[in-house]
Amino acid sequence: MTSEGPSPNGRPNAGSPAGAPPEVSGNGVALKLVARPVDQELKASFLDYAMSVIVSRALPDVRDGLKPVHRRVLYGMDQLGVRSDRPRRKSALIVGEVMGKYHPHGDLAIYDTIVRMAQDFSLRYKLVDGQGNWGSVDGDGAAAMRYTEARLASIAEELLADLDKETVDFTPNYDATLLEPTVLPAKFPNLLVNGAEGIAVGMATKIPPHNLGEVIDATVHLIEHPEANLGDLLKHVKGPDFPTGGILMGRAGLVEAYSNGRGRLVVRGRAQTEKISKDREAIIVTELPYQVNKANLLVSIAELVKDKRVEGIYDLRDESDRDGMRVVIELKKDADADVVLNQLYAHTQLQASFGVLSIALVKQKPVQLGLKPMLEEFVEHRVVVITRRTKYELRKAEERAHILEGLLIALDNIDEVVSIIRKSRSVEDAQRNLIARFALSEPQAKAILDMRLAKLASLEIEQVKTEHAELLEKIAYYKKLLSARSEILGVLKTELVELKGKYASPRKTEIIETEAEEIAHEALITEHDVVVTITNAGYIKRLPLASYRAQGRGGKGIIGTEVREEDALIDVFTTSTHNYLMFFTTKGRCFWLKAYEIPEASRYSRGKAIVNLLPRLEQGERVTAAIPVKEFTDDRFVFFATKRGTVKRTVLSEFGNVRAAGIRAINLDEGDEVLAVALTNGREDIVLAKASGKAVRFKEDEVRAMGRTATGVIGVDLEQGTRGASLENDEVVALVHLEANEGDLLTIKANGRGKRTPAPDYPVKHRGTMGIITIDIEENVDGKTIQSPVVGLVHVRSGEEVMVSTEKGVMIRVPVDEIPVKGRAAQGNWIIRPEDGDRVVTIARVANQVVATSPTPTTPPS
Repeated sequence: MTSEGPSPNGRPNAGSPAGAPPEVSGNGVALKLVARPVDQELKASFLDYAMSVIVSRALPDVRDGLKPVHRRVLYGMDQLGVRSDRPRRKSALIVGEVMGKYHPHGDLAIYDTIVRMAQDFSLRYKLVDGQGNWGSVDGDGAAAMRYTEARLASIAEELLADLDKETVDFTPNYDATLLEPTVLPAKFPNLLVNGAEGIAVGMATKIPPHNLGEVIDATVHLIEHPEANLGDLLKHVKGPDFPTGGILMGRAGLVEAYSNGRGRLVVRGRAQTEKISKDREAIIVTELPYQVNKANLLVSIAELVKDKRVEGIYDLRDESDRDGMRVVIELKKDADADVVLNQLYAHTQLQASFGVLSIALVKQKPVQLGLKPMLEEFVEHRVVVITRRTKYELRKAEERAHILEGLLIALDNIDEVVSIIRKSRSVEDAQRNLIARFALSEPQAKAILDMRLAKLASLEIEQVKTEHAELLEKIAYYKKLLSARSEILGVLKTELVELKGKYASPRKTEIIETEAEEIAHEALITEHDVVVTITNAGYIKRLPLASYRAQGRGGKGIIGTEVREEDALIDVFTTSTHNYLMFFTTKGRCFWLKAYEIPEASRYSRGKAIVNLLPRLEQGERVTAAIPVKEFTDDRFVFFATKRGTVKRTVLSEFGNVRAAGIRAINLDEGDEVLAVALTNGREDIVLAKASGKAVRFKEDEVRAMGRTATGVIGVDLEQGTRGASLENDEVVALVHLEANEGDLLTIKANGRGKRTPAPDYPVKHRGTMGIITIDIEENVDGKTIQSPVVGLVHVRSGEEVMVSTEKGVMIRVPVDEIPVKGRAAQGNWIIRPEDGDRVVTIARVANQVVATSPTPTTPPS
């Protein structure tokens, strides 16, 4: 058997017989043949390849945030002279320069790198200032390199600054004919500012871009407080700032990503509803999540409409132009914009996730980094750069000062110097004579001999003295900088602040506090009083309390919300933007939202659907109560009533552990559901009304306080077979809590009859009883006794209004004073007359409009 020559990787063929003479390569070097198992050879070769990809291609350096190809492009453009203050040059020229000198891996890879650094939708701060067609968010590619022109952006020059002052190490290029930097000096944390993305072998990195001003503020804070924790840094770095804007939903993923370098972010496009005609609305999208292709998004929406997975869209068009993005999603006349938008978030990339994986090279090794380690590595890099720069400048200053000292000696003894030079036979002889006479060094003597006669002018002599004095000051300053790390850090901080003033820009990506547990960032939200309104159709909004002007007693008030003819306000309350709103559902769960998470709208807007603010609701689950809470104290209680007569009282403090996914507020029996929830003070009276026409009133404290997961106790006995209660399926239909024994209890039946009965007419009994009659549900119709169950009971006062709704959507708004006051056993009068086949389903008290009253009566205008 004979050897077949070297293997492709340069190693000799392992198939040569033992004891055979060594093979000789083409350049005459003897190659030793080594026999190795195939698995070991594959393992070693693959690891070599993997590390080569990781270090030399796919992962950025933590110090300058650049991969080798990006670094070579910027350095090549700098060496070519296409800087921000010079005309742009053809991209083909730049690509050829970089490929021929530094990056011999093909022109396409280099041009793609230039293209991405020139796109304002790819990088938060462009590093290349391009002219021509550089592509679009629709996925359009850039024009060929022969058509585009480019130069360095001004901020890119900050990455290259001081490169000529021995601040970083250089290494030979691929053919050892030139030197290239191993890293750039990088005056700002580019890894965080512009982010990075790459796929290596067995690992990947995906770092989002950030706002330059915020990152610099965090870096300065870290310099001043090296012991700062993540929470301190997050007061400055609010979160990623994508070049395409968008809305970042919540901060839970941010804290995780910034603490250990891995997390998941949810980003939504910016969309708003506009009235485009008298009876038609449209959703206008002006910003998209980062890296989302607009054209593909429109195609996916069209397919969803075609497949009827999203209904309510009438037309779809792209009206984007050079002034900005504008995607118009025109809705059908009867479509609900909030519902359609919610569907688009669920089924399209209008809401997209961004998986953060912060892996970068630290001393040529891949490391997963959090926010603080990234900033620490940058600070250490800049400390090294500034130290090396200072040493270089100190050396140059000392060399120049040394020369000037020789010149000053010569100028002070100019006649003798001239005489020595004239008497010397050669330049070398004159140099030796000057050194011997004035104890000069060779550079000093050479500088004297090279000195022009113009230096003998008195003004020139003064300039030399001034320059020497200034150099001595610089030398002292440089030595002071090198004497202590704190001095270097002071220079670093000053440079960062100057960079911020020069390049910082407002944040593009908005961050919404949707995660209830992220209360540490409330300082970002201004605390002020707001008015929250809820309508019968389930719409909610908030308005600043200041929007309701003060009026004197007897004023007419102002409109607090615009409701449709078939809708009405059922709840209005004031709270603070930092207070919680607790939402309880029919399935016994509790969700929280901060008041500032409720969309702010004008007085004439109906607001947002509550279900769109609580995306974790299950199929068929409805919100049954919304309660504002400032503090989760022990002196307030949450009182529950279910349709099957169960009641429960839980201390409000039990709900203080806010969770984004909601919690179990009451344990329900199978088939039961929460009817109503009220916030009580522990001393109120509870009234439960049943469909069978009876109600029970009892003291709240008869129900002992229980834990959240408890089922509760019997509040009222559901009866069957007795007169006035012979319904096959009796159930609780209303919960009323009375702080004072005043006003009326208004009862209404399914057939539309109702009445008012004074609250004192309902004596206080005990819970668990069948209750006393509140209205007679039996009526004689055409000689037949027909039962009409109770569907609602509300506590009302004179001057108020109620809204009555039927099963077929018919609504009527009735002043309370028009409903007769009658005894408990009366049948009631007609409040509404439903059509055949229809029935009343709900009654709600219409909330009064909110009017802030002035301390003293005001005089009405004439």
